[in-house]
Amino acid sequence: MLDVLVIGGGNAALCAALMAREAGASVLVLEAAPRAWRGGNSGHTRNLRCMHDAPQDVLTDAYPEEEFWQDLLKVTGGQTNEPMARLAIRHSSNCRGWMHKHGVRFQPSLSGTLHLSRTNAFFMGGGKALMNAYYRSAERLGVKIRYETPVDRLELDRGRFVAAHAGGERIEARACVVASGGFESNLDWMREAWGQNEAGQWPADQFAIRGTRFNMGVLLKDLIAQGADTVGDPTQSHCVAIDARAPLYDGGICTRVDCVSLGVVVNQNAERFYDEGEDFWPKRYAIWGRLVAQQPGQVGYSVIDAKAVGRFMPPVFPGEKADSLEQLARQLGLDAQAFVKTIRDYNAACREGTFDHAVLDDCHTEGLSPAKTHWARPIDTAPYYGYALKPGITFTYLGMKVHEDTAVRFGGQPSPNLFAAGEIMAGNVLGKGYTAGVGMTIGTAFGRIAGVESARAAMKSGATFAPA
Repeated sequence: MLDVLVIGGGNAALCAALMAREAGASVLVLEAAPRAWRGGNSGHTRNLRCMHDAPQDVLTDAYPEEEFWQDLLKVTGGQTNEPMARLAIRHSSNCRGWMHKHGVRFQPSLSGTLHLSRTNAFFMGGGKALMNAYYRSAERLGVKIRYETPVDRLELDRGRFVAAHAGGERIEARACVVASGGFESNLDWMREAWGQNEAGQWPADQFAIRGTRFNMGVLLKDLIAQGADTVGDPTQSHCVAIDARAPLYDGGICTRVDCVSLGVVVNQNAERFYDEGEDFWPKRYAIWGRLVAQQPGQVGYSVIDAKAVGRFMPPVFPGEKADSLEQLARQLGLDAQAFVKTIRDYNAACREGTFDHAVLDDCHTEGLSPAKTHWARPIDTAPYYGYALKPGITFTYLGMKVHEDTAVRFGGQPSPNLFAAGEIMAGNVLGKGYTAGVGMTIGTAFGRIAGVESARAAMKSGATFAPA
């Protein structure tokens, strides 16, 4: 009998598969996507947030555990499990040697990502190269991989995994790791979760899915129906304000608009609705999708002037460009009089100090609501630029409630042989909010733990391991 079945094909799944195989277990990976689309959302990633107490190869200075924890605590508003979070943080300090052994290479942060040079290790070649390295290593070690094999349901016996059912096929294993992602690609479920707003609109109808179309939440729903313990709010997610012209699926990083902190953001009524300078962009970029989702029509407009050009990673799609604010408003489809008033009120409220986009500077507004607390400079230098924004969902936070051993729990009791890793359990750490690279931290940490625990469970059930 197969020792360990891994369901999913992204970072957490491959980390689990590699660790289980290194422990001597026979391993089969079931990936729902075709081979060309393997890797799930991980293929769109760029980096891993890492704790380190001193400079390490591509990482500068130090990023100690307590600072990492405080950053996570801040972005989640306290909606996090501290033991689980700290476990992931500590794990991030020693995983890169193992990653390197499996072919992953790192590079220093590049222009447009310098805020992350101290905290995040960038994958050379991006997430696609990361996943290709893992798949090559898995194949070399004897891990079996099947593509285009979505699992319909799990067969359980009082919380114990028995078999997975995929297209009429029944696949038994001594232990199982579910790393099949969230439910963000299931548009009907997203619509149901978000419901209607006061204006009678269905906000989720305007969402784009930044990553894979294969994260349908089938096993998440199946496990919930079978009584598995859950964590998280179904409306909470890694949700970014992206270019409104982005495709429905797989737009990835290139659809992001990173100039929010350098200008203002207005809604369809040409009104500002949040502090654009609240914190560094890597810590706050993933709140803006949800903010835009709460606006009329689920749309926003990021507006900058010529002074901001060259200070952020430019979007792939050019924005609207105009020589006057009135002209820009017309091009964006906004009421010109209301738009100009908003910009002039903002300009009048700016109290310029020493502008420095690399620190939380003293350029702020006074007497304006909402305030802009940093990097507030008048928008007064033509040409002016505007980017229409819509919510871009990366992954959802509703998932399996697990403890440090990653065992799926039923009525508070851990399954002896069913484990969860990656986005399907990320809600234990991320109740809301996000900070750059922490999704990969969670997937790597708990994927590796799940791999070890699943191999251990298989051994307990009588498996005789062969060396990898």
